Amino acid sequence: MTEHQYDESKIKTLSSLEHIRKRPGMYIGRLGDGSHPDDGIYILLKEILDNAVDEFIMGHGKRIDIHIGEDGLCRVRDYGRGIPLGKVVECVSVINTGAKYNTEVFQFSVGLNGVGTKAVNALSSHFTVTAFRDGRYKTAVFAQGLLQREEEGETTEKNGTLIEFLPDSESFPGFRFDPQYVDQRLWRYAYLNAGLSLYLDRDLYLSKNGLLDLLDREVSSERIYPPIHFVDKSIEFAFTHTDDYGESYFSFVNGTYTSEGGTHLSAFREGILKGINEFTGKKFNGLDVRDGIVGILAVKVQEPVFESQTKNKLGNTDIRGPIVNAVKDAVATHLYKFPETAEVLVDKVQRNERVRRELQSVRRDAKAKAKKIAFKIPQLKDCKYHPSRGQASKPGRENMLFITEGQSAAGSIVSARDPMTQAVFSLKGKPMNVLGQRLDVLYKNEEMYSLMQALNIEDSIADLRYDKVILATDADVDGLHIRNLLLTFFLHYFEQLIKQERVYILETPIFRVRNKEKTFYCYSDRDMDEAITALKVKSKADRAVETTRFKGLGEISPPEFKQFIGQDMRLRQVRLDRLSEVSRVLKFYMGKNTPERKQYIMDHLIVRPV
Repeated sequence: MTEHQYDESKIKTLSSLEHIRKRPGMYIGRLGDGSHPDDGIYILLKEILDNAVDEFIMGHGKRIDIHIGEDGLCRVRDYGRGIPLGKVVECVSVINTGAKYNTEVFQFSVGLNGVGTKAVNALSSHFTVTAFRDGRYKTAVFAQGLLQREEEGETTEKNGTLIEFLPDSESFPGFRFDPQYVDQRLWRYAYLNAGLSLYLDRDLYLSKNGLLDLLDREVSSERIYPPIHFVDKSIEFAFTHTDDYGESYFSFVNGTYTSEGGTHLSAFREGILKGINEFTGKKFNGLDVRDGIVGILAVKVQEPVFESQTKNKLGNTDIRGPIVNAVKDAVATHLYKFPETAEVLVDKVQRNERVRRELQSVRRDAKAKAKKIAFKIPQLKDCKYHPSRGQASKPGRENMLFITEGQSAAGSIVSARDPMTQAVFSLKGKPMNVLGQRLDVLYKNEEMYSLMQALNIEDSIADLRYDKVILATDADVDGLHIRNLLLTFFLHYFEQLIKQERVYILETPIFRVRNKEKTFYCYSDRDMDEAITALKVKSKADRAVETTRFKGLGEISPPEFKQFIGQDMRLRQVRLDRLSEVSRVLKFYMGKNTPERKQYIMDHLIVRPV
């Protein structure tokens, strides 16, 4: 066996852009193909748009033009000040180069570490930057971060910057921009920057009322009082209450969405509590004040400290006190000015308080009953590894809970699973339809209570014991009904679990098509037809091809099932487009409107010819 020599020749020094290409996850979080809203191609687009929006924030340019071609080529043109012509190449290719370190030029910008545009350059097969400034322009063309050519001269174009990039197919194989995800991002920019016009070709994204428009979009009909809205130079917020359970927030720093919150969000929550208590002269519990709240917060921070390059969570501790005080004063002042709003809000808090106290005895009874049954949750086959509270596991080490129907399906998964990271909760029958039910029903229903305990989300979603919650139901009508009942359960009582995108649906094959040489597992009728055709071409007789339909997960043997929950597991993430749709969709599909639903099914029924 040859021992590899470790000497000076083994030490490598990568250029900054080479390092980005070698370790892209450090800079953009994940790669992907565009099928998930956090995939890298959207981060590339975001980095370029952030720079354009920063110009608007600083008072330069009220319009941004965007184009995304069918081949994935992106073009972003702003009408700000334009990159100084002598620094165009450095600003897009040398890390730690930029004007955003100079707080006199950029007071409230998103990108402060000088990496964003360089990452886009390094991860693009084609990247062109053109700066227009005071009648002159300069263009630089790159390929995979390497400078190809430069050009400069006179121009009649308005000041600003034009960037064109094509994500590199080596880093993003088979990528495609999903119009829905792009639309969502552009509307966020519009809501956070009232008065900014973003044009995606001819489509205009423009908000006149900022966060109020976003809140109306999310909870237009469910709110119980007009939103409380406040805006000044460095903070803007809006919130209202609904009759739903839990609390929902959208938080932003310098225009970027902080999906994991941070110090600004915790300060916002504390400020709301203190403001209401100051107005009422009482000491309400934070849970009572915030249950049913939907809030949006946007802050501008001169030197934000994010916990990652993708800026999901703010870490600045020095801003906590000022935000708490600003929110407290604004809330108390608003309640004094609008007594009708104050009356409805305080009544909501008092109702929350009564419900919580009524639930205390129900919770005690439920816990006492659970202890009598067993020390462990009987339907749960747990795994050995669990993430720390509030911390997501590292990629490749995520643990997960499969929720299955019946013992046969659970048996297949239990036999095939990895006991280190995969747990199984088996339902005894169809779960209860909890739509419209009070919270105490959750504690009186043994199965729903056991599921909540297995997940450990009674007190807070942050206590969730699993990285992924996976609905593993049969691919038939009953399985679909059970899946919908479970989704109703989570959306009704634990909406944050869905909002944080922790719930998934397991896709398992419906058919197995095989001959003596090869086996295909098919997830649709089309897959099955294609598999049969492929095998018949190689077979001399039709009878050599065997087709089996799996009626349920329990019919798939454990050795076969192992591959469907292993490395090649197919999962569909459950995501919310907007909160306002949840109530409407649940009432239609799970409510008591049976005749209306029956007519809808008849109108949209598709019969497959035999």
